[in-house]
Amino acid sequence: MLIGEVARRSGASARMLRHYESLGLVRPSGRTGSGYREYSGEDIRRIFHVESLRSLGLSLREIGRALDDPGFTPSALVDDLIRQTRERLAAETELLTRLRRIDAAEPAGWEDVLQVVALLHALASTSADARQRAALSSVDEVPVPVEALVEAALSETEPNVAGALRWALARSGGGGPALLAEGLGSPVAAVRERAVRSLAEMPGDEATARLRDALANPDAVVRQCAALALGTRGVADVVPTLIDMIVAGRNDTDAADALSVLASDTATADQIATRLVERLAPDTTEAPARGRLTQALADIPGTTAAHALVELAQDGDRAVALTAAYLLQLRDAR
Repeated sequence: MLIGEVARRSGASARMLRHYESLGLVRPSGRTGSGYREYSGEDIRRIFHVESLRSLGLSLREIGRALDDPGFTPSALVDDLIRQTRERLAAETELLTRLRRIDAAEPAGWEDVLQVVALLHALASTSADARQRAALSSVDEVPVPVEALVEAALSETEPNVAGALRWALARSGGGGPALLAEGLGSPVAAVRERAVRSLAEMPGDEATARLRDALANPDAVVRQCAALALGTRGVADVVPTLIDMIVAGRNDTDAADALSVLASDTATADQIATRLVERLAPDTTEAPARGRLTQALADIPGTTAAHALVELAQDGDRAVALTAAYLLQLRDAR
């Protein structure tokens, strides 16, 4: 079979077939009387083998080795190809993500494009100062897409930078709460905590709704952080969680502060005081927790809390009694 017919059947151009011949990959078995290359069935089979291996990403040198070395084992080469392909895909995915984020910023010109690229690079910098400056400048300069801010916030370990990123997210507009809510499902506890802390600083009804959903999260830290944020937003549903936090001694001061915010409503204040008193029973609650519950009554207005403190001033636990008596004096002085 002549080279033109081989090219048509194999899909390899005549020029490529000549290149294969120059490398010694495929040599035509004969020549016609006019000197034209003539390929045998075995030659054509080898051409198809070469093309098949090329489709896997092997170089021509690797193909020659694979076909001609009787002791060649493909496993190591295939493993290497898998690694190279994964690296290439990761690089392409990263590039695609960067391009999408630039497009989301809706740059008006190349200067805007360059600013967004610079900010994205700065957010990924190894310098905490550079990351913090990028987070702060993302609000006043060309806006960084919220997706990039969320990614940075969920991976940031430096407290000052994390605070700047949360501040930037709170001013970034729509999309942030939904992306942060995805972080609540991360298998990494630190990421879940960063997600809920960022959500806690996001304004608006969507963030509040996502925080409500977080109350059912299996991670206790996520639930508690969500409860604190919702308490300061006036969501009374979190009262039981806040009281549980006081009993357990986990962020109990913050939980008591959140209860005091909720207690600005008279009816809610009486409900909070009643729940606190219920948990004060000495037969079910240990002494340290009873002390914290008593202290939590300090900023709860209304007669229910006042009456509870009067009774607690006579409590058999001297520490509880002294705390209640002191709190009553403070209430009388107001």
